[in-house]
Amino acid sequence: MIIFDSSALILLQRIDVLDLFLSNFEGTVIIPEKVRVEVTGSGKEGAESINRYIEDKKISVVKVKNAALVKRLMDDFSIDAGEAEALTLASEKKTNIVATDDRNAIRACKLLKLEFVTAVSFLIRSVEKGVLSKDEGVIKLEKLQLIGRYSKQIMDDAARLIEGG
Repeated sequence: MIIFDSSALILLQRIDVLDLFLSNFEGTVIIPEKVRVEVTGSGKEGAESINRYIEDKKISVVKVKNAALVKRLMDDFSIDAGEAEALTLASEKKTNIVATDDRNAIRACKLLKLEFVTAVSFLIRSVEKGVLSKDEGVIKLEKLQLIGRYSKQIMDDAARLIEGG
């Protein structure tokens, strides 16, 4: 089971890796209700395909039960509701994997001892598993670099792993 926040979901959609991931992942993919609203709103890029994944049950939408925890996480870590709901769901569902590219949500994961994955790590893993060729991985990494907010070090390390993987 993996719980996505908006940042990771949007980035994977924009670099055309989300469909590959959903097609190859055998576990359950969950997003909280707030993330669904954030990523499928009117005029949102990729909203149509994400709605289709939800309709096809490739992505499950789950309502958070502990609103007080959501509020506390938002206040304590300066994160938006979607990220806070994803972390709350991870706690409620007893899973420890959150897909996020939000810096403050990543900090929260570290403090809460939740494992996290980023769009960059999905891309690297896709090349390692042979779902993407090295050349495709490099092209998608370049696109990710244009749309994401990653340090030069993270991108350089990812390029080395993709090209060497």
